[in-house]
Amino acid sequence: MPTPSRTLAAVRSPLLWAPALFSLLLAGCASNKAPPATQFDFGPAAPLAAQGAAPAAAGALDAVVVTDVTGSSALDNERMFYRLSYADPLQARTYANSRWTTNPLQMMTQRIKTRIGQSGAKVLSETDASAGIPILRIDVDDFVHDFSGVSQSAGVVAVRASLFKGHTLVDQKRFVRSTPAPSADAAGGARALAASTDAVAADMVGWLGALNLQSR
Repeated sequence: MPTPSRTLAAVRSPLLWAPALFSLLLAGCASNKAPPATQFDFGPAAPLAAQGAAPAAAGALDAVVVTDVTGSSALDNERMFYRLSYADPLQARTYANSRWTTNPLQMMTQRIKTRIGQSGAKVLSETDASAGIPILRIDVDDFVHDFSGVSQSAGVVAVRASLFKGHTLVDQKRFVRSTPAPSADAAGGARALAASTDAVAADMVGWLGALNLQSR
């Protein structure tokens, strides 16, 4: 039969080990956590002329209401999508540890407003709308890092822009841009999609300027 002192020591020993064991378990759990996601955005907006399109002619577009860009619900979050068109073009995949800082629809809305503002036009929101101000609505058809091969990929952006004056459709046009990605990863896709968005915005500015709304 064990002595009382030995029995007490046997009981205390697990209790003394418990904090250390718990700390080791926590350390093990922490080491198994996924690394924090890398976040991307479109970066600063370079001058419009750098995108290969001249600003709209002075007076061609005085002011325009730009509504929030709309698109698939898949774009209404921060996930970064890519597609392996060479293997399975019907499957949209997401980068595991890479995210946009905000959803692409919001980023596109802000970038397009910035580009139109750079052209010299006044950019208004829907709450600022007044009679006679044209309204620009934009729907996104595609926004993806698309792989045509294992190491060949591009940022593809396709949008449909509709310009209204009152309840009358003035014009509608589809814009598509594909920019080669500098690398076959999330960082390369982000750069390519930013460049394609800028190119689409520049094309849109040229289209709005050519409509000569002041004479309508």
